[in-house]
Amino acid sequence: MTIARFEVFSHVVEQGSFTKAAGKLNMTQSAVSHAVASLESEWGVALLIRDRRRGLLLTEVGQKMLIPMREILNQMEIIKQEAALASNLEAGTIRIGSFPSASANILPSIISKFNQKHPNIAFTFYEGTYEEILEWFETGVIDIGFVIQQNKELNLHIVPLVKDKMVVAFPADHRFQREDVIDVHDLQEEDFIMPKGLYRANVEEIFEQAQVTPRIRFEVQDCNTISSMVQEGLGVTIGPELSFKNQPNIGIGNLKQSSWRKVALASPPLQCTSPAVQAFFTVAKTMFARTGEHAQVSGSTDDECAYTEMSSL
Repeated sequence: MTIARFEVFSHVVEQGSFTKAAGKLNMTQSAVSHAVASLESEWGVALLIRDRRRGLLLTEVGQKMLIPMREILNQMEIIKQEAALASNLEAGTIRIGSFPSASANILPSIISKFNQKHPNIAFTFYEGTYEEILEWFETGVIDIGFVIQQNKELNLHIVPLVKDKMVVAFPADHRFQREDVIDVHDLQEEDFIMPKGLYRANVEEIFEQAQVTPRIRFEVQDCNTISSMVQEGLGVTIGPELSFKNQPNIGIGNLKQSSWRKVALASPPLQCTSPAVQAFFTVAKTMFARTGEHAQVSGSTDDECAYTEMSSL
């Protein structure tokens, strides 16, 4: 069946390996290879390039075909879940994309609450950067993703979750430990670790508004690396509270110049999603709505009341 071969091909691309895809699908490697080869033979095109150094690579036509294949698989998942729902049964899988701090601090509570009501729904998790999550939406890898509402052009269904306060992070024995509030001007005397990810714009805006030029010693992409460098006393940084609140040997201080990033849950338009995805959004909205009105909007929002502040969780 062609749809089954679509599923095999999609798993091979996601895993980057015939062997790993076979393990995920409980198939033999030869069966996985045969499924992909039969697609290539049927269409008369090469979908994958086997490169000894770089592994499996998509050809140009393979890249073009992968997205509609995933769209078909997503529609089949919706059909399966609708049929199960009509039979008073629940079945299916939700694929969730998340960045590390959301995975650690927000996602587990939603999953726990969701499982109480829908124990038969399975999950597949993908963890990456903000940019990767948006790419996974475009290529059909995920059904739901955690996003930062900074990009006003997000063509996604958005439910605001939390306002994540920007804080100063410093070694546990730092002089800032004695300060109730830290003025950004005090950071001029410190070696500064500048984040290279999406929230860099928030950090730069804080410095610009205060007309302060930080003494940047390191520029780092990975949040875990930033945390480790702060712990080792290599500098201080500014970042989202979610990223540092559970880190050992790191002190957190409130900024006098308050700033927030807005974390939201996103998906394609709800009418195009499965019953399981819609139920997941219902649970998330119930947990994080601060008022009687749920924050159900598309695109971005300026409604501050739609967000739960991290300090109230």
